[in-house]
Amino acid sequence: DENTMMGPVSSIKSADELEQQQNNSINKGAEVITGAKRIGANYQPTILANIKEGMPAYSEELFGPVASVINAKDAEDAIAIANSHRYGLAATLFTKDLDKAYYLARKINAGAVFINAMVKSDPRLPFGGVKKSGYGRELSYYGMKEFTNVKTIYINP
Repeated sequence: DENTMMGPVSSIKSADELEQQQNNSINKGAEVITGAKRIGANYQPTILANIKEGMPAYSEELFGPVASVINAKDAEDAIAIANSHRYGLAATLFTKDLDKAYYLARKINAGAVFINAMVKSDPRLPFGGVKKSGYGRELSYYGMKEFTNVKTIYINP
């Protein structure tokens, strides 16, 4: 249907897991700004605020349309929060100060940093995480290199 703006998550199991992470976070004090509803594998875009340590929305990867808003005191605190996590697939920064965003993006230990945009993949750009978010890259030239093996053949005539 050409009117569809967003499709379902990958499976009912994935939707169940995402809903459990979301609800556990809400039960621990996260505030629902919008969304937090689903029908089957169709998950409403959700924004959770007041995210704190100890909530799944703080410490786990959420694979679905759920944004966790984590406030930081300043730029250095934002870097410390981002880098304290065991995962490092991607980070998002929303700010009008692009110089500060660029500074933060260089300091955050993640496979990708999106500035004023949501995390997404583009076949022209390498995509993949660091730490416990995976190994290597997919997509782009660098992704193709992940699926090849360099071999040296030396012949002494």
